Amino acid sequence: MRKSVACFTGVMVIGCLLAGGIARADDDRSSACRDLPSHAALRAQLEAARAQPNGGFNLDMWATVVNRDGIVCAVAFTGNNRGDQWPGSRVISAQKANTANAFSLPGLALSTANLYTATQPGGSLFGLQASNPVSTDVAYGGDPASNGQANDPMVGGRIGGVNVFGGGLALYNPSGKIVGAVGVSGDSSCADHNIAWRTRHTLNLDFVPGGVSGDASRPDNIVYDITSQGGQMPGLSAGGFGHPHCVNPAAETDIAKKLPPNE
Repeated sequence: MRKSVACFTGVMVIGCLLAGGIARADDDRSSACRDLPSHAALRAQLEAARAQPNGGFNLDMWATVVNRDGIVCAVAFTGNNRGDQWPGSRVISAQKANTANAFSLPGLALSTANLYTATQPGGSLFGLQASNPVSTDVAYGGDPASNGQANDPMVGGRIGGVNVFGGGLALYNPSGKIVGAVGVSGDSSCADHNIAWRTRHTLNLDFVPGGVSGDASRPDNIVYDITSQGGQMPGLSAGGFGHPHCVNPAAETDIAKKLPPNE
């Protein structure tokens, strides 16, 4: 809420102008994120998703939500403090959110997991990871004590970055409109995808119009179709959008098939 204050000459005028500028920035930030979950909502659903079997190492997680312009709207973690989950995963979660938003469209959702194969050497999107650099000022500015809180220093900034393994999903509201994306990081990339998926589902932002997974009820799901090829470390994806297994192939495949269908 913007407060009316009296302004006087000299230093007081400068202070008033600065205060007014801050108020306008806060108002703009609120408007930019009005269609997206709050910090409290994101954390609650992230915690619920992390508590389910996800096929990883059962680690605490980071999550970031960006709007359609790539502006960070919320950052949260599941642990008791910011050191309970990998510190580096905070920015990775923001990269994943930015990537899913940047490479999804009103009629086509691409998860970060879907981008893995095409960005490997020789792939049609090789080099994509270097195309949209992270803003280091946004990523590492501010007081680290606020990381993961409602006032996380990334909030309100355009983070940038491209990440091409599991954990980033575009967000579509009940009208089918793309409104941004969520990124999750902190465990294996396969578990990250599962946790992001469940978080999006319980936030009611999974009205996905279409994708490349081959599963009409889960259009942007992770695809495990990479088979080993002699002399090729990544292997070969039958459909071109495959992601490698992480920890337990059988469990990961089973979990992916049973993730909640999109709305």
